[in-house]
Order: sequence, then structure tokens, then C-alpha cells
Amino acid sequence: MKIGFIGLGIMGRPMAKNLIKAGYSLIVYDKFAPTDDLVALGATAAPSNKAVAAQSDVIITMLPNSPHVKDAVMGADGVLDGAKPGTILVDMSSIAPAASQEICAACQAKGVVMIDAPVSGGEPKAIDGTLAIMVGGDAAAFETVKPLLDKMGASVVRVGDIGAGNVTKLANQIVVALNIAAVSEAFVLATKAGVNPEAVFNAIKGGLAGSTVMNAKVPMMLDGNFKPGFRIELHIKDLQNALDTAHALNVATPLTANVMETLQALKCDDMGACDHSAIVRFYEKLAKVEVRK
Repeated sequence: MKIGFIGLGIMGRPMAKNLIKAGYSLIVYDKFAPTDDLVALGATAAPSNKAVAAQSDVIITMLPNSPHVKDAVMGADGVLDGAKPGTILVDMSSIAPAASQEICAACQAKGVVMIDAPVSGGEPKAIDGTLAIMVGGDAAAFETVKPLLDKMGASVVRVGDIGAGNVTKLANQIVVALNIAAVSEAFVLATKAGVNPEAVFNAIKGGLAGSTVMNAKVPMMLDGNFKPGFRIELHIKDLQNALDTAHALNVATPLTANVMETLQALKCDDMGACDHSAIVRFYEKLAKVEVRK
């Protein structure tokens, strides 16, 4: 199979590299990012989304948000202008579930099958190919592309029909954001009380409070390292999609709304490009203390 890959940012680039390493033939395109390093590994650069689609059996998109995916797929010189009937579009972006359903309807009109397959794990897991991938869409198409997804993820699960993947991702993002906020609040309290936060981490990480989020983010907090694996501004985007989806379904999400305001405050303090572990900075500022080794 020839694989088209559109979107070569922090996540997309290492994901594409893992497919190349696995032996797949890639046609790549990004409106803003260079493709030289991927071409050096054996990929073919294309001049547009349409050109990628015209040469591909499966097209993967990994873009920032709903409008970017709509433009890449449905816009001028987009995927649907070049894709052949029977082509499978795998959108691995994290977008609104309603947008996935809208794009899927446009794909169906052109004979293209779409599944939504957002990911979790950030840049480190994109690099080592151990992402969690949540898939919504046609079961047969899922089985066709699952070998591809297995090269990028350690967990690949179909959770339902189109849009279900992004609903699952929104649930994931709520849990992650609230987990980081809870960890931040707890470790600021411990530090303010005069207890070594590194000792607290070592004491509780193996108990019920322990989590993958804690293990990944507390060491960053202790080092004062907020280099992005997943940027605050992207988490704001995901939580806005979660809030919009919840409101459309008449679901109350007060904890999500609360952590969203924390993220917005950090963005106002010019920390939107920091890793979401910088949520701790919000609590540090309130308590006038820093959680550090």
C-alpha cells in the first residue's frame, strides 16, 4: 500500500518516520513544515493535499484542529479532489466529533471511507511508536489499516462508529488535564508544608494515587522543565471541543470548565507554548512556592 501522510508537526513527523522504518512507502505533505528529512529516509514529497491523495491507497491526516482537517480534506486542492473511490482516510487529528462526522459525510459522497483515530501519549510515545490510538468508523476499514496503526501505537482500539474515536479522545483529555491539576495542587501543598516533593513522589507513586500522568509529569515539575511534549494551547483546544460537545449533549462538565480557566490563565501569562505540566505554575503562583528538587 502507498500511504499518504499530511501533517508533519511534533506528532506527525515521528509517526511518519515509524511507518517508513516499518517499510511502508510514504507520500508526504505539510503546508508549513519541511519534508527533507523524511525524503532522506525514502518518502516522496508531494506539492499539495490533492497530489498526496492521487498517489495513495490510505491517507493519514495529523493536523491541529477541525478547521485544518476540513480544509485539507474538503478545501481547494484537498484530499477529496484527488482521492480515488475506495481510498481510506485515517484522520489521526484530535478534533470535534461533529466535525469528524461532517468530513465523513463528504468523503462518502466521493466513495472515500473515513475513520477517526486520534492518539494519546505525546511526543515521546509518538517517537517510540507506543501511542494509544482510539478509533471510530467502519469495522472493515479499521481491519485494513490496523497493521499501519500498530506501527505507531502500543494500543489500538476501535470504540465505535465515526466520531467515537474523538469522543474517546475528549474523555482522555479531560482525565489527563484534571489529573495534572490534582497532582499540581497536591505537590504545591506538600512543598508549602515543608516536605520534599521528590520524597512525596517516591512515597505515593506506587499507591492508589499513582498514575501514568504522575510518573510522566512530576519529574518535569521537579526539574522545572516545561519543554512541550503537549502544549497548553493544544490542551485548551481539546477541552474547548470537550465543552462544546458536552453542551450540545446537555452534559454538565464543571471540573473541565474549572481546569480550562486554569489553562487560559497560563496562556495569558505567555505559557501557551509550554507543556501542560506547567499547570503546576498556576498553583505555585497562588501559594508563592516552587515544586522543585
